[in-house]
Amino acid sequence: MWVFDATPLIYLGKVSQLSLVEQVAEPCVLPERVYEEVVTSGLEAGYPDARRIERSVEANRFEVISVGATPLYSRLHGNSNLSDADTAVLACADDHNGVAVMDETYGRDVAAAEGITTRGTAFLVLKCTKQGAISSDDARIIIDAMLDEGCYCAPAVYTTILQKLETLSD
Repeated sequence: MWVFDATPLIYLGKVSQLSLVEQVAEPCVLPERVYEEVVTSGLEAGYPDARRIERSVEANRFEVISVGATPLYSRLHGNSNLSDADTAVLACADDHNGVAVMDETYGRDVAAAEGITTRGTAFLVLKCTKQGAISSDDARIIIDAMLDEGCYCAPAVYTTILQKLETLSD
């Protein structure tokens, strides 16, 4: 199971690439708290990507699930450096032995400390490229479009992504 946090959804939505999740063999889910943050609040604020995410849920690309009060959720809930959505993603991934799909460094660090596997948006794009679902050129266009939309990527990470795309295009 891949449990999506807000940031990957938002940026894939901004560049109209939510369909990439169809390349993931495992179920893709959103904790209710993530859905509320990106869709409910996003629609109220008038964000076009919120409607794209809502349509992806309606198309069954994602399932919205509730996250119960697990021991990890209870422990992380008081961490002021994690949003409620982040906490729900980590607790859900932990509870279902899933993958937390998140880009924020702090959340990924907490996940590592808890033994939770994480993947980021760039990993998903690279996975789709490796599987042949998109070309290396299209992957670069997608990554660059997300950056143009405001997605943060450290220069060293961007260089690594480009190097991996080069090896996949050979």
